[in-house]
Amino acid sequence: MTNIEYHDAVVRVRYAETDQMGVVYHANYFVWFEVGRVELFRVLGLEYKRMELDDDCFITVAEAHCRYRHPAKYDDLLRVRTRIAEAKNRVVRFSYELFREADNHLLATGTTVHVICGANGKPKMLPEKYRPLFFPPNPETAGTSQRGME
Repeated sequence: MTNIEYHDAVVRVRYAETDQMGVVYHANYFVWFEVGRVELFRVLGLEYKRMELDDDCFITVAEAHCRYRHPAKYDDLLRVRTRIAEAKNRVVRFSYELFREADNHLLATGTTVHVICGANGKPKMLPEKYRPLFFPPNPETAGTSQRGME
């Protein structure tokens, strides 16, 4: 498992994600945030599916926010930059930046707040084996100085 400051995932806007004018429907930004979050987990050495099956650890969305700055359009290649912005014992906040690849223009920013739960839906502590990824021992040397720690 690795510790990184952020991860970039690339997605292309599909026709089905746009309106008649070729502008992306607002809810699709949250789908891309999820893509970014899952890919961040992968590069950290985590498989979300394994967390659920092996550790009864579900990272449920409790809050979602998106600030739309400029529209994404059909066939744009987008870069979703995802960070673990804050981690506590039972809550994790991710932050996102969405850029258009062609000109590196910032199109949207957002956050999602997640509560760690068991399959029963009740909040629980983040399992110990995942803590080094969410709570790095030394933020300055781990390149994670933007994370808030509890």
